[in-house]
Amino acid sequence: MPSMSDSAQDRNLPASARKIRKARGDGQVARSRDLGHFAALAGGGALLVAFAPELGGWLQALLADGLRFDRSALDTPGAMVERLAALVLRLVLIVIPIGLVMAAVALGAGVASGGWNWTLKPLVPKFHFLNPIDGVGRMFSKQQLLTTLKACLLALVLGVIGALYLRAHVPDFADALTRPVPMAISHALDSLVGGLTLLVIALGVFAAIDVPLQRKLMLDRLKMSHQELKQEHKEVEGNVEVKAKVRARMREIFKRRMLAAVPQADLVVMNPTHYAVALKYDDATMAAPRVVAKGADLLALRIRDIARDAKVPVLQAPPLARALYAHAEIDREIPAALFSAVAQVLAHVYQLRAALAGRAAMPGDLPDLQVPPELDPHAK
Repeated sequence: MPSMSDSAQDRNLPASARKIRKARGDGQVARSRDLGHFAALAGGGALLVAFAPELGGWLQALLADGLRFDRSALDTPGAMVERLAALVLRLVLIVIPIGLVMAAVALGAGVASGGWNWTLKPLVPKFHFLNPIDGVGRMFSKQQLLTTLKACLLALVLGVIGALYLRAHVPDFADALTRPVPMAISHALDSLVGGLTLLVIALGVFAAIDVPLQRKLMLDRLKMSHQELKQEHKEVEGNVEVKAKVRARMREIFKRRMLAAVPQADLVVMNPTHYAVALKYDDATMAAPRVVAKGADLLALRIRDIARDAKVPVLQAPPLARALYAHAEIDREIPAALFSAVAQVLAHVYQLRAALAGRAAMPGDLPDLQVPPELDPHAK
């Protein structure tokens, strides 16, 4: 939990990628309303321009049908209601497609600016928003102030554009009243498209400013304090003390398993007190001798003591012990370059066992082992 000093003024570090992903999962995405308004109005305007002739003819037919009266309509009061319902239905059939196009274009603009983000978390009730103190703070926040100023400026600009356009085209609108209905409708559509074009341009300018502004405001809102950054690092990397304990526990388990394999070894090669390597070889199941345990310093002495208690031969061969410790892995076969030296040691152990069993003469001292100098760390 953040401390009392971890206030908004302390959050001056950029938001991490993890916090941005989490905010996105909570439904916090930089969206520009002005971009949606611009896209919807531009899509609807483009549709009107593309189908202006058809729309003019449709309006003429609709107006003609609406102004047509006959005696049967006057004698039947319900006929007027039916005709009005039919006219409204025809109007809805032309308005709905335009509305759907505008909604689709606005949705596409939102996806293009902030990407597709599907989450139900914004629907979860957030009771902390009911706190009046927090509400006052949000009302006078920097983001709310910028949003209000931008909305007022946009309304002012659009109002000025509309007023100036209407003022400049008042004679044209008055002239439309003197023309026949088909020409008046066509003239009105042209005037509507001209005014709509100016509004679309103004909205486009505001959208070009609002898109990066909304992204900056969101990143500012997600800024982190040093304490939050440390807490996130702990959550991602894990608690250092816990991880150290886990690693120590794993090392202890591995060491116990390794020491338990020493009594089954065929011999232990030592560099008197610093290194010890336990080897096992079974010609029926192994292609080469394997290392079942190895250790340095105190662990080497522990391996030696376990081997002696289990009557496993312990031989002093410093160069070979150092080379095996440096280049052989536990539960893996020894390096091929050490096959010859290990074979000499195994042969010596087998002769010793045979002599102790009375089947052969006692072997002499262990011969000089041919250990490649590049494998002996002390030789370097």
